[in-house]
Amino acid sequence: MRRADRLFQIVQLLRGGRLTTAARLSERLEVSERTVYRDIADLQASGVPVDGAAGVGYILRKGYDLPPLMFTRDELVALVAGARLARAWGGASMARAAEEALAKISAVVPEDARSRLSRIAIHAPGHRLGNEERALIDMIEAAVEARRVLGFSYVDEAGAATTRAMRPLGLWFWGGHWTVVGWCLLRADFRMFRLARMQATAETGETFKPEPGKTLMDFYRSMEREGHGMPT
Repeated sequence: MRRADRLFQIVQLLRGGRLTTAARLSERLEVSERTVYRDIADLQASGVPVDGAAGVGYILRKGYDLPPLMFTRDELVALVAGARLARAWGGASMARAAEEALAKISAVVPEDARSRLSRIAIHAPGHRLGNEERALIDMIEAAVEARRVLGFSYVDEAGAATTRAMRPLGLWFWGGHWTVVGWCLLRADFRMFRLARMQATAETGETFKPEPGKTLMDFYRSMEREGHGMPT
């Protein structure tokens, strides 16, 4: 969890008006008590009225609140729909983050907007997405971020099987299935692979750096040249 997110969470946990110990905060945030003490001191120094002391507990002084976030009705619908889609069809980490994002939005919008959130009738059942595919989405997303080469077996639409190594560049959701685009080391070209057809996917231990002609922007340009338009 980023430090900024952790400070936000501490304020949320203290908003109930009850004395909360550093031990309880550290358990909820999965950090050490020493980190909690340091974060509390930083909040106090920035003007957040947190009262208390180490060994006793902390409480947020009454009357303090985060400034409300103002969203239009259409913006709330878009945010909730997007978060629910991520929760239903994303990786396990993405689903947890979507749940937390919904809670944060609900915590900092005005009361009338909060009641409106619960009435947004847009849902995304994700019962067809299994735990293995969720884990694979998380693995690939992490590999894209860290620029780690992936190896896997792939069975194409015709049933032909090949062993591949790829520099993963991005994930796309096509309303029912996920694909990953990357630089295929076997074909020395961009390829898009359907996650459901990837088997034994694992990191090879190799990393890569962006190279001219092999980046995500280069892939976009190749799509435009071929008349497919840029994926969104």
